[in-house]
Amino acid sequence: MAGLVKQEEFKWQETNLALFGSDTEKQVKLESAQSEPAWNKSGTKVGLEIWRIEQFKVVSWPIEEFGKFFEGDSYIVLNTYKNPEEESLEYDVHFWIGRYSTQDEYGTAAYKTVELDTYHNDKPIQHREVQYHESKLFRTYFQTGITYLRGGAESGFRHVKPEEYTPRLFHFHGDTYDTTVINQVSLIRQNLNDHDVFVLDSGMKIYQINGVNCDKDEKVRAMHYVLQLREERNGKPKSEVIDEDPFKDKDLMEILSDGDADTHEAEAPIVNDTRKLMKISDEGGELSMVDIAEGEIGQDMLDPNDVFLVDLGIHLYVWIGDGASKAEKNNGLSYASNYLNKVNRFSTPITVVTQGRAHQLYKELS
Repeated sequence: MAGLVKQEEFKWQETNLALFGSDTEKQVKLESAQSEPAWNKSGTKVGLEIWRIEQFKVVSWPIEEFGKFFEGDSYIVLNTYKNPEEESLEYDVHFWIGRYSTQDEYGTAAYKTVELDTYHNDKPIQHREVQYHESKLFRTYFQTGITYLRGGAESGFRHVKPEEYTPRLFHFHGDTYDTTVINQVSLIRQNLNDHDVFVLDSGMKIYQINGVNCDKDEKVRAMHYVLQLREERNGKPKSEVIDEDPFKDKDLMEILSDGDADTHEAEAPIVNDTRKLMKISDEGGELSMVDIAEGEIGQDMLDPNDVFLVDLGIHLYVWIGDGASKAEKNNGLSYASNYLNKVNRFSTPITVVTQGRAHQLYKELS
């Protein structure tokens, strides 16, 4: 059986994220008809909701697919929760960018994230997530891990019966249970190795292939993954664990073919050691960003009348003052994304916080 065709990579990191007043905004507004039906009844109860961006539209992602993200797409994830001893609902909203996502897709996701925040009266805390570099908070939502799937919305998505399932091979790699990454790879024998774990899902038969030198946490993560697959299919599929040489398994080798191994390693995040503070303001009649300080940054430097980018090196915060204008507030996220792309730190997490809900930022500045 032939392996997957390598997907053409779109360098979204090299483009500007211009949202408000851009062609993306105009197209999104046209498709939305000035209202987004996907937000109706969202965030009304504790739990997770996910949407995928498809042709400028927000499409609900099925709950049985939570934790699975196509590399060619962008998604919006809303987590609704309650703090102990409080009745009101709290929110975190994330937009996730696949490494092959197009500018239209991730630009729409970013714009719609701001829109969802506005729909919930600016209560959600906004986050930007990048494939391979997701925040710890984002990873906690998916107990069996995050799975990166080949393709995207253009390649189609539909549910099939297990007996009609097209086989898929998954690579489990990580140092701990929580950091184990699950990548879909081509059905190629050369993708197997001795130091990781693989799961071959053929629908009615699921193989867990443990490399002789694999990590125990990878084994456990794969085991839970297989259990979840069987549960989703009402226990019908059979499963088999292979701890010895997988190349001796005739049935397994009939599914795989020879070819070049995939390359999908993530680039190491680039960290800035110097803290930096920048202000976004339209005080002069035109929106612009100016540098304010480097090195020592204090909470007292944040003016309630403006929006600030607070670069802490490993994390970038967008701080929105209570008196900031609509233009300043709506463009903070795009300025942050463009800034990180310009300094070649596109994987750095971004969190947008309002003046009264920036407790973690204030803690890091103290």
